[in-house]
Amino acid sequence: MDNEKKITLRTDEGEDLDLFVLEETRINGIDYLLVTDEEDEEADGACYILKDTSRAEEAEALYQFVEDDREAEDLFKIFTQLLDDGDVELQR
Repeated sequence: MDNEKKITLRTDEGEDLDLFVLEETRINGIDYLLVTDEEDEEADGACYILKDTSRAEEAEALYQFVEDDREAEDLFKIFTQLLDDGDVELQR
C-alpha cells in the first residue's frame, strides 16, 4: 500500500492485532475506518469497519468493530463509492 497507515488494536485477550487503513470517512461527527488484515495490496484480505467511540476530549481514539448489520451495510456502500476509483476491490 503506497500511503499505508497501520493501526494496532489490542484484543480482549491482550493480543495485538495489526490492521491497515484502506479508507476513512466522517459521518455525522463520527470517524469510521475501513481496514484490512493484509499488508500486501495484491493479496486477498478480510476487511472490517471500525468506529471511533472515544469522546472529543480524549487524546487517543478508541475503535470498535461495527457490529450492527444495518450500519455496516450502509457504511460498506459508502466505502465502496469512496474506493471506486482506487486499486481496491471490495466484495461482500
